[in-house]
Amino acid sequence: MNPSSRKTLLLVYDGDCSFCRLWIERWKQITGDRVAYEPYQEAAQHLPDIPVEEFKRSVQLITKDGERFNGAEAVFRSLALVPSKRWMLWVYQHLPGGAFVSESFYRFVAKHRSGLYKLTRFFWGKNLQLPTYVLTRWLFLRCIGLIYLIAFASYASQLLGLIGSNGILPAQQYLQLIRENVGTVRFWQFPTLAWLSTSDTSLQVLCWAGVGLSLLLIAGIWARVVAALLWVLYLSLYVVGQTFLSFQWDILLLETGFLTIFFAPGQFLPKLARERLPSKTLLWLFRLLLFRLMFFSGYVKLATNDHFWLDLTALTVHYETQCIPTPIAWYAHQLPLWFQKFSCGTMFAIELVIPFLIFAPRRLKFSGAWTIIFFMLLIILTGNYNFFNLLTIALCVLLLDDTALKRFLPKKLVEIIAFVNSAVTMRRVKRIAFALFATIIVYLNIVQWIALFVEWKDMPKPIVALERWVTPFNLVNHYGLFRVMTNPRYEIIIEGSNNGRTWLAYEFKYKPGDVKRAPPWVEPHQPRLDWQMWFAALGSYQQNQWFVNFCVRLLQGSEDVIDLIEKNPFPNNPPRSVRALLYEYHFTDFTRRQNTGEWWRRDLKGLYMPAISLRME
Repeated sequence: MNPSSRKTLLLVYDGDCSFCRLWIERWKQITGDRVAYEPYQEAAQHLPDIPVEEFKRSVQLITKDGERFNGAEAVFRSLALVPSKRWMLWVYQHLPGGAFVSESFYRFVAKHRSGLYKLTRFFWGKNLQLPTYVLTRWLFLRCIGLIYLIAFASYASQLLGLIGSNGILPAQQYLQLIRENVGTVRFWQFPTLAWLSTSDTSLQVLCWAGVGLSLLLIAGIWARVVAALLWVLYLSLYVVGQTFLSFQWDILLLETGFLTIFFAPGQFLPKLARERLPSKTLLWLFRLLLFRLMFFSGYVKLATNDHFWLDLTALTVHYETQCIPTPIAWYAHQLPLWFQKFSCGTMFAIELVIPFLIFAPRRLKFSGAWTIIFFMLLIILTGNYNFFNLLTIALCVLLLDDTALKRFLPKKLVEIIAFVNSAVTMRRVKRIAFALFATIIVYLNIVQWIALFVEWKDMPKPIVALERWVTPFNLVNHYGLFRVMTNPRYEIIIEGSNNGRTWLAYEFKYKPGDVKRAPPWVEPHQPRLDWQMWFAALGSYQQNQWFVNFCVRLLQGSEDVIDLIEKNPFPNNPPRSVRALLYEYHFTDFTRRQNTGEWWRRDLKGLYMPAISLRME
């Protein structure tokens, strides 16, 4: 073949080298038809001017004009035909020492190709073809749709009792207070559609619209627009939800949901054959979120210097002191001390070490994903954390490529994916706008990392100003559950009376009360009042105005609020007075439970809130 007759570059490699063949397959996908590839065993016949020893020593790149390059430079020049890879050649040509380091590394690799081939197979698998994520995105979007469905449906069943006009913290009063004290900037600082109306019907419409749109996202209909609407609706409810939507999984759903808007395909009807390949930039932004979520969760436990975490005894109290334990938590609490310490140490390894595998080669990345998924499943077994663990698992899905997921999904779907991967080329992103978006998200991530070590008051004012500017939208957040282990477990028991002498207890649906009632299974639903009762027990009623409002609603006999609890001892008329007692709760052991049927034992610690009444006695 005459070099001048070629329309593309020719890269000649050692066809007998397994390591070379492995990487050439990957480069073929990267460069496409811009570069032709040929083993020297065939090319030597029409390239007699190049000694065979040079072919064996390094790859040779030959231009259509007959110019020849070898080694690392040949690799970088061929990859430079792809815009996203041009930086490699620039570093080689312009950075001091770039060429020397690159060629030295190339020579090292060339001398150890056999060993590196085994390492490559170990870390990446049977082939090095570029991973695709069409099937991954398909599964992830349906996971997010399901999680949105759970979140909206769960909240819809409680909304009127929590923030309705006769609820504990009426949204109407909350927005009216903001309206009276904040100017027009309130629309930015408190972004919610509830500004249009705070009627009970309007709030319910927000919830049930979210349920309907979640189903559309699961079906894949107009995914990008639906994802945007879901994010707006959940943000709207989050803003007016006040203390009842103040949990880390709520902001995690908002942050994940925001990225999902840009990750979802844009066509109206679901058809995989018409989808473009997902953006790699967004995949990395999701992975950065997962890394931050996991690593922060481990770091904050050590940074607070809590002795339970430092001496690895946190799990000896965690199972019984967490908000709403499961029945399995009772059994886990009985495990010996050595196992509890081992489990705690393993947890730190998963939260502080495993996250780095998110950025590792393919097989290590998969190991990290499955480890985190297994960890989330263990948490689901011992604690009711609604959709938090499911959302973390959904983020782990994005660590798995199409090849890894094919074995778990229907064959017909896999065949469609295979067609898409061969029929659709990678989209050229509108680089300026998208780069700006990605830069802002990465910048906010960096700010969160800085906040781990530097207090906000010590940060430069421009950084703080930008952070405050975007904070209302929860684009990038700080995470870290159980930074301080609560011990012992306190529970508030609310009682009502009509005569001040006989007091009858209200029973909640899920939180501990009756010592003979087993811990419940409630996930993925989150009983938000039960959760807030756990937090209220950590402080005083003066610090929890919502708790006082709750007791007032019981005195008023608000049906919306009473629907949030399991047992109302005053079904006909509300009591004249209510009070709150504080108990210390502990799991029983095997012997006591067998003899008494009690899952809990409790001791009265005193009065949490004195008796209050709506009228004079």
